[in-house]
Amino acid sequence: MLSIRSLYRIGYGPSSSHTMGPAKAADIVKQLAPEANFYEITLYNSLALTGKGHLTEEAIKESLAPCAVAFLTQIDLERHPNTLLIKAFKDEELLVEKEVMSVGGGRIVFKGEAETEPMIYPHQSLKDIKKYCKANKIHLYDYVFKVEGEGIKEFLETIWETMKTSIIRGIASKGVLPGPLKLKRKAPELYSRDPNKEVMEITENRLVSAYAFAVSEENASGGIIVTAPTCGACGVLPAVLYYMHEKHDVITKERIINALAVAGLIGNLIKHNASISGAVAGCQAEIGSACAMAAAAHATLFNLSMDQVEYAAEIAIEHHLGLTCDPINGYVQIPCIERNAVAALRAIDACGLAYFLTDSRKISFDMVVQTMYQTGLDMHQSYKETSQGGLAKYYQEDDDVNCW
Repeated sequence: MLSIRSLYRIGYGPSSSHTMGPAKAADIVKQLAPEANFYEITLYNSLALTGKGHLTEEAIKESLAPCAVAFLTQIDLERHPNTLLIKAFKDEELLVEKEVMSVGGGRIVFKGEAETEPMIYPHQSLKDIKKYCKANKIHLYDYVFKVEGEGIKEFLETIWETMKTSIIRGIASKGVLPGPLKLKRKAPELYSRDPNKEVMEITENRLVSAYAFAVSEENASGGIIVTAPTCGACGVLPAVLYYMHEKHDVITKERIINALAVAGLIGNLIKHNASISGAVAGCQAEIGSACAMAAAAHATLFNLSMDQVEYAAEIAIEHHLGLTCDPINGYVQIPCIERNAVAALRAIDACGLAYFLTDSRKISFDMVVQTMYQTGLDMHQSYKETSQGGLAKYYQEDDDVNCW
């Protein structure tokens, strides 16, 4: 597996696979052909169908500025769902042609080229990692620190500070999100206390939801967030960590760093053995993975056993199996934002169940990851970030309905 540094990425929303990845690919090609003055870029499959709503073209244009860019779209199911064909020209002379796959979480792979990021983890399953940890009498986060080496705690501290900032900024930001849906930001409303009510205390459900909405709305606005493991699912883990940090004095920064390490390990295992891309395996691969990361982090915050950490993560994915990715109009807004809040609450519940029921579990984390991936492969293409099925297909503007 790769370093968790490739899982947690700090960048601009609204999509790690549709903005971060393509922008990075364009920047690399630009460096390969610095004399180029024109680019032709073909977007395939999910990028072709939902790229406009995900601001793919804008992200690429920004990377290639001031050069002119022409975009083409094409459906070719033989190619990866998030494929770009980038051609760099000087006048009419073709200088460079690269086919690139944006595989999720901002990571890109150039077709026919060797992996540039090193695989640093010696174990590829949670079963083997737990066996190693038990034999060496160490925690899962100790294992991460040992493999990742020097500087990883400082890196995770930066990740935590960025997550906190996105929550604080999101709670304070009012207005309407960009795009034709004209959604009003809801985080400030969820977080606010009504002075006309006798009870000023905000419930756990409302606070956790406010934090998840805050990050997700920042993402939808193109703000700076942390992929955890993707932009579309970026609100789940920060919401759980921030709420627990604010509520419990025992949740120190050190515990947060440990929890981020374990969450990163869980996300890494899913990314390596299955997928975190909605275009590949539906939203179960994004929100389901984020929920598993948050559940494992929550269990780690309260020093639960490795078996309880595993069970919490397993429950979180198991009860997202089959979840479709069907963003309305291709924007990372409906149902994505609300879904982050639901998953954050589910992560807390998953940890609670794991605390009481670990000894009776029958399903391993590795098994449910394999199941999630196969479910995603079996899922109809219209439910995998194409906006051709589900809510995206049946949504109609209705003045009598105001659920936002």
